Amino acid sequence: MNNTFSPNKQIGVVSTFSELVHTDFKGEMNALCWYRNLDGDFKEIVNQLSLKENITEVFPKDLIALQVSEKGNIARETILNDLQLLTDFGASPSLNLLKCYERDDEFDFIATDVYSWHVDRSPIATDTFLCTYHGAASDIVPNSEAEQKIAIPEIRAKLKELHNGPEEEFEDFLKENYFDLHYQLHENAQPINLGQMHLWRLAVDHPKQQVQPCIHRAPKENEGEYRLLLIC
Repeated sequence: MNNTFSPNKQIGVVSTFSELVHTDFKGEMNALCWYRNLDGDFKEIVNQLSLKENITEVFPKDLIALQVSEKGNIARETILNDLQLLTDFGASPSLNLLKCYERDDEFDFIATDVYSWHVDRSPIATDTFLCTYHGAASDIVPNSEAEQKIAIPEIRAKLKELHNGPEEEFEDFLKENYFDLHYQLHENAQPINLGQMHLWRLAVDHPKQQVQPCIHRAPKENEGEYRLLLIC
């Protein structure tokens, strides 16, 4: 499986890592894709790795220790190269074998887990990089097709009840609990699946950001299938 998508105003498509990291976001474009058709057997890698918890970090030494076929070795070399490229760029990539993320079911009217449509925020200028090598892939959606949940009157009213404090502290309360990062899609929204093997760069909310942060979510995992995800 290697999903394809139609080019649009939100997504820029590049053909090298250098283009991926040096192309500026602008206008409505807040997602960049290094589009790749890779030949490796990533499923073989996943089948040989051991899941110790719902999310297990996989290190280069773990990959190097695997006994794999020629196709498996191509997959391994691809992953190791991606980790090295990102590390050399100054990022801190993590390779995760995952069964599922933790769900946030504390409130029935708003969730703050990664399965909810959300944006990432950072105090420093940075971006989110991710690549799904195996399993279900993440989704993004144009900012024009979603709205902040805290702007929806009924949700905002419930959050004010939950806050139960001075009005002037309400906005800080929303930020401290990450409620302001989460979005609800419009009825006609058309999410875009990021597919497997492509390396993505998504815009993050930070003080120097020139574009809107990219709204995205983790997918519901496929039954009986682990995801192999690079993220930083």
